[in-house]
Amino acid sequence: MSRVFVTGLGAVSPAGWNVAALRDVLERGTPLPIQPQARPGWEQPLRVRLVPNPAVRPAFLAHPRLRRTSPLTHYAAAAALEAAARFRKNNQRQRLGIVVCLQSGCVQYSYRFFEETLKDPATASPLLFPETVFAAPASHIAALLGDAPLVSTLIGDPASFLQGLSLGVQWLEENRVDACLVIGAEENNWLLADALWHFEHSAVLSSGAGAVCLSLDPALSIGVELGLITDVHSYLASTSRARAAQAMRKQLPAGSTVELLCDGLSDSPRTDAAERAAWLDWTGPRISQRRILGEGLMAAAAWQCVAACDAVAGRRFEAANLSLVGCNQQAVGARFVRVDSGISHLPGGARTGSI
Repeated sequence: MSRVFVTGLGAVSPAGWNVAALRDVLERGTPLPIQPQARPGWEQPLRVRLVPNPAVRPAFLAHPRLRRTSPLTHYAAAAALEAAARFRKNNQRQRLGIVVCLQSGCVQYSYRFFEETLKDPATASPLLFPETVFAAPASHIAALLGDAPLVSTLIGDPASFLQGLSLGVQWLEENRVDACLVIGAEENNWLLADALWHFEHSAVLSSGAGAVCLSLDPALSIGVELGLITDVHSYLASTSRARAAQAMRKQLPAGSTVELLCDGLSDSPRTDAAERAAWLDWTGPRISQRRILGEGLMAAAAWQCVAACDAVAGRRFEAANLSLVGCNQQAVGARFVRVDSGISHLPGGARTGSI
């Protein structure tokens, strides 16, 4: 794998509308307040952590393509603009690839469209339908950022975010783009909160987006290099989630006081079990951001990646390791290294993964 550098980061989360807000909340370590989410037919509300309203209306919402878009697209666009700012300022060629990773997609518009269809198919608004498709956010972001030579949407469990990074690396190495923006996003809806409650009663749904911009140009780096992405360890009949998590763990380094672990633990005993067991030997510092921000699905995976890179860029750690044990598909890990740290990028036996 070529040397791949992190060029920018972006985030929208229950903490706020930028990476600084995310960093501040994670450094405090106190779980954010939980808001009630009404569920039709239930007296007891569901529990969620909502993205706060921005202090001022984002200027990008005036773009014609974003007039009727879902909150998911708003979150993804804000994170994308923040992450791509450095590249767009310093690169006139503007060959920016875009990969948008989703698990649930535009649920709010899907709910509205099918609700109208069920009530009266003759009067259901056809204007709603385009916003129900999974590729809609990527299309809108490409229009917002300008002429993008490559745009793709990946659907999967949260670990698919690292497959999005792998795809971005592939495009860079093939010289198809000068930089690649990888975005993970989700939005809130009672349908999602209800579905999550049925899988894990203690889970708290959250929403937002995270974005990472990659480039081969060291001059654009924020001081962080992508050291490796592990192999993809899928959950198969012969490979349990626990085994996949252990296999991923073996490709990342042992605990160290100068390296951070960003894991996906959320204080849900059943869903945490495989990842918790895989990292029992880790003795270094760690962040479990789902405990603080909630279960953001694909957005939570992106927040993990942003938090890891931001910690290295801020010189708080020489490296950061990412553990993503997805809910139903795969376990994948990654490692980000400070450019001037001098430590090894590839621990013994580790390989760079691919999609």
